[in-house]
Amino acid sequence: MTLKLDDKFIWDFWHYAEDGLQHLFFLQADRSIGDPNLRHWNVSVGHAVSRDLRQWDYRGTVFAPAASPSWDDYTTWTGSVIRAEGRYHLFYTGTCRAENGMRQRIGHATADSLDGPWQRVGDGLALDIDERYYEEHAEGRWHDRAWRDPWVLPQKLDGIYHMFFTARRKDGDKFARGVIGHAVSPDLVTWTATEPVYAGGHYGQLEVPQVFERDGRWYCVFCNIREHWTDAQREQMDGGVSGTHYLVAEHPLGPWRPAPGFLDGDVPCRRYAGKILPDPVTGRDCLLAFLDTGPDGNFVGAISGPIPLRREDGLYRLDDFFRGQ
Repeated sequence: MTLKLDDKFIWDFWHYAEDGLQHLFFLQADRSIGDPNLRHWNVSVGHAVSRDLRQWDYRGTVFAPAASPSWDDYTTWTGSVIRAEGRYHLFYTGTCRAENGMRQRIGHATADSLDGPWQRVGDGLALDIDERYYEEHAEGRWHDRAWRDPWVLPQKLDGIYHMFFTARRKDGDKFARGVIGHAVSPDLVTWTATEPVYAGGHYGQLEVPQVFERDGRWYCVFCNIREHWTDAQREQMDGGVSGTHYLVAEHPLGPWRPAPGFLDGDVPCRRYAGKILPDPVTGRDCLLAFLDTGPDGNFVGAISGPIPLRREDGLYRLDDFFRGQ
């Protein structure tokens, strides 16, 4: 079963499990806007709950752009939710109207319940760009600054919290600059950017990262489109695909490397921004992703049901039944 809303497009999502309930937070926009490409600029964050990742209870809008002029008064995009320091924490991407949404920043809100209300910490701004390591927006490069999709680990490592996010480095070929950015915090409030944990060289951007550990190996799931790969990377994949793939490492701070092949991709893109999650029904890992291009060539705007995965020798593969589905 998919998660589909009759009156809304839904796409990027993040997950939190607690007390037998599976919580999805996701980007949503009213289908009444018509053109699905406009969804990014008419966005809010929705919330749905399930026990099995198959039947969903939609609980409505839980977060949205600031109502008054602010750094996040235009969009509130993809992020992550954790529980730490006695509260729930939402980390998210924001842009402002004054900059036409071209410069992304990372925000922070907290709540005492997963249903909210979510309150911004101060003005909400948690992390702005550090040009020592990362590329600032400039005409002729990309259409925007990449500083988005924060994924925060719920536990401290070496006494500090770690954030991973989508960014680009300052040098190299345009389509080799995509990196996984990194920042640290002692308390989830004060953040300091550091060098990327994955320095790139393969893709122009690695969107919507998800970092987790299984049996001593670390995985960083990401998504991108083949048009944003280096020529060499496309040649290795017979022209490339668009969808969800992952990096592997022995430690969350790297070194990270792309896994061989590509986990879930196609042309045109059918599923995007996937997450690897434990399936509460089977007890195995599965892939959830949003449904992008449908058989009719139009944007779908829903979230798939669980897609079974196999993990062999530390590498994930789609279950054979779902290959090509």
